[in-house]
Amino acid sequence: MNKHRRIQRYTFSLALLLIVVISSACATGATIAPTPQPKVTPVPTQPITAQQLLSGPVIYVALGASDAVGIGSAQPGSQGYVPLVADRLPKGSHVINLGISGIHLHQALSEELPLVFSTSPNLITIWLVANDFVAGVPYSSYMQDLDSLLKQLRAGTHARIIMANLPDLTRLPAFSNLSSSQKSKMLAEILRWNAGIAQAAARYVVAIVNLFSQQSQLTAHPEYVSIDGFHPSPSGYVQIANEFWQAITG
Repeated sequence: MNKHRRIQRYTFSLALLLIVVISSACATGATIAPTPQPKVTPVPTQPITAQQLLSGPVIYVALGASDAVGIGSAQPGSQGYVPLVADRLPKGSHVINLGISGIHLHQALSEELPLVFSTSPNLITIWLVANDFVAGVPYSSYMQDLDSLLKQLRAGTHARIIMANLPDLTRLPAFSNLSSSQKSKMLAEILRWNAGIAQAAARYVVAIVNLFSQQSQLTAHPEYVSIDGFHPSPSGYVQIANEFWQAITG
């Protein structure tokens, strides 16, 4: 009998203690902290080297706008920079030109980018900037979209990625009606955009085709510009293809 009472008294005391502890925790707003979980950072796929790329057939995907299509040349299918680059690739290579005339980068994220991942490319070229710049897309919006594009490409492929920046558009006949002041402001913005593009490229191990550089001076040669005053001419596309190829093999 005494033993039974001792068990009852012990059980009652334990229950009372639990009630006191729970009540105290509720009164002070205390909570039981969850066990901290280690952060897992996705590791981006490392790009292949130029030597690895050119050791066999290449799957080449081009992301771009009208320049990728070859607008400004008489025969876009053979005179544009994309087919000219493709002609230099090892035998058996395959080119997929996703360029769409007039497209902006934000649209390309949904209209061009998804197709990349179904092709398993080991070479990707990008020239998606002139339309955004000329249309007045905000700098911050463009850079956000560019970061998204490169982040997805780097995480989802092992491709060697080559990207072109803005040439000096102030030299183009299409903008010859601008005043000196307007051209100065435009030039300053081009430099700002190119600096942002260079930073994004460095962040995701992307090679830059610097069409603004003194070595390039793409828009300083009238023969490199088509009769529309904006797009490259056939000889302009040859020059662009040469510079992409230097970046691909560099």
